[in-house]
Amino acid sequence: MKYIPLPLTMWLLFEGSFQKQLTDTLGYGRPEARYIARIAKKEYRKLVERLPTFEPEDRFAMNIVSCAMLASFVLHMPKLPDVEKLSQYYEKAMMTLPMKLFCQIMGKAKFTVKDIEGMKKTAALNAADRNPYSWNMDFLPYPDGSGYEARFYTCGICTLMKELGLFELVPAMCHLDYAMSEAGGASTFVRSFTLAKHGPYCDCGYKKKRRNT
Repeated sequence: MKYIPLPLTMWLLFEGSFQKQLTDTLGYGRPEARYIARIAKKEYRKLVERLPTFEPEDRFAMNIVSCAMLASFVLHMPKLPDVEKLSQYYEKAMMTLPMKLFCQIMGKAKFTVKDIEGMKKTAALNAADRNPYSWNMDFLPYPDGSGYEARFYTCGICTLMKELGLFELVPAMCHLDYAMSEAGGASTFVRSFTLAKHGPYCDCGYKKKRRNT
C-alpha cells in the first residue's frame, strides 16, 4: 500500500492524540511518549508499505491503516498493556473531535437506502478472497426492521496482528465499534461473538435508536 494519501492523512490526524494518550492513559512521561511516537512513525510506514493495495470498492482500507497505527505504537512500548488498558488508550486516541464529527455524519446516513446498498455491495465483494488484510462479510437485515447485522468471517486486523505477535490485543480494537456507534447517534451496537476471541464469526449488529419527536 502506498504511504500517501490515506496512511499519511491518518498519521497527521491521529499522531498527536496517540502520543498524548501515552501519557494521559498509560502513564508514560512526556519525553518517553515523544520518543515512542518518533520511532512508531518509522514502524508505521514500514507496516503500511508491506500491505497490498486495496481495491477501490473495498471500504476497509481505513480499518487496516488504523490497525497499523496502533501496532506501530504498541510494538515500541516498553511494556505491553493489557486488553482493558489498551482499549481505553485506543478509544481515547481515536475518538478525537474530528472523528466524533465524522461518526455523526455517518450516523445521519445510517439505515438509508444508500447505506443498505453499500453494505450489500461490500458483502458481495468478498475482498478477503484476494487480500488477506481485508474482510469478508454477510449482510443480515433484522426481520423486524430494527436494523441489521454485518457478520464477518475473515478479519484483516486479526491477520496483521497475528503476524506481529499481538493477536491477544485485537479485542482492544474491537471495543472501538461501541464508541463509534454511540458517537454516530443513530444506532446501538450489539455483539455476541468475535473472531479475536475465537468465535465462529464476528457479529456487528446495529439496532436503530428511537428518535425523539
